[in-house]
Amino acid sequence: MDPYINEWLNLVIRFAHLITGIAWIGASFYFVWLDNHLETPPQEKADKGIGGDLWAIHGGGFYEVAKYKLAPPKIPETLHWFKWEAYTTWITGFLLLTLMFYVGAESYLIDKRVADLSQMQAILLGVGSIVVGVGIYEFLVRTKLRNHGLILGLILLVVATALSYGLTQIFSARGAYMHMGAIIGTIMAGNVFFGIMPSQRALVKAVEEGKAPDPAYGLNAKVRSTHNTYTTLPIIFIMISNHYPMTFNHSANWLVLMVIILITAAVRQYFVLRHFGKQKPLILVASVVATVVLAVAIAPRSVELSAAQQQQVVTNGEVTQIIEQRCGTCHAETPTDDIFTIAPAGIVFSDIDTIKQWGPRIQARVIDAKDMPFMNKTAMTDDERMRLAIWLANSK
Repeated sequence: MDPYINEWLNLVIRFAHLITGIAWIGASFYFVWLDNHLETPPQEKADKGIGGDLWAIHGGGFYEVAKYKLAPPKIPETLHWFKWEAYTTWITGFLLLTLMFYVGAESYLIDKRVADLSQMQAILLGVGSIVVGVGIYEFLVRTKLRNHGLILGLILLVVATALSYGLTQIFSARGAYMHMGAIIGTIMAGNVFFGIMPSQRALVKAVEEGKAPDPAYGLNAKVRSTHNTYTTLPIIFIMISNHYPMTFNHSANWLVLMVIILITAAVRQYFVLRHFGKQKPLILVASVVATVVLAVAIAPRSVELSAAQQQQVVTNGEVTQIIEQRCGTCHAETPTDDIFTIAPAGIVFSDIDTIKQWGPRIQARVIDAKDMPFMNKTAMTDDERMRLAIWLANSK
């Protein structure tokens, strides 16, 4: 595929994924908030089958929202459904995954240092991991375990940890994180498709046929909706994790991801409880403390030179050669890389002065974090990184 067409498709699909994701998450957050703030209605409303109501003001007007215990006596002419926000978010997400990590598998999904895969092997493993992850969830949520939230949650945590570890053993770190996001996102969309929508259709059908709706339908939708609530913040982090290489480049990146999932789920729990008027600030405080501890624990450590290394001399010519060979494919006036046709972040190493100019960035990304060159596509050695560190130290 032409690199420019690829770049534009990437931009359009990513933007669409962002917009639809905001719509889905926004609607989800609103309805969870709404459901948790409903109050006992006055008797005249309760006699009509209304289980809870709420008054709100927004945009210069008053709103009265009422929720029936099961369903109204008859279906209104206009009934708004909330499903396409979820479906379009999943569709655009899968298109983006395909374009970035399957079409561009050699650059984004396959890391020869982790596993020497062909493009087709990587694609099959990627799609297979999504099928397995979603399949396990669907099996579990259809059993009686769905009525035991804590036990089901613990089992799913174990499954997620196993998947997180397994993915980091076959894919690049970024690819592993994105596939965990794809598994969670597919589960969330599946909750809408397999659980919430069928339950809602069954409720509507019962009312249309003049039958009493089965409460089990509403409870099934409620369980799956609750699961989606607690996975929302974790998947948002995974969506933006590309910008935080210190998380996925850590040697225990699978564990880092699981800790972040637990922290973000705990933050969501705080707000859910707050909806019910239960103030549990310790949950939020613990989440903040855990985030700080995690950040300190995984922060890249600055490379320290030994006394002998400090005495070594690395010439400008050596540095220029290393940068041209290992970084110049992307960071040049005219990059030769098959994916990065424009220098990332506008950083161009045209001469020794520009290399010095970007010295702090080279120190942080190339030497300390070792997350550049990108997925080490140009096979930079540890010795070359150390030579750069010595040169930078002597250039200060």
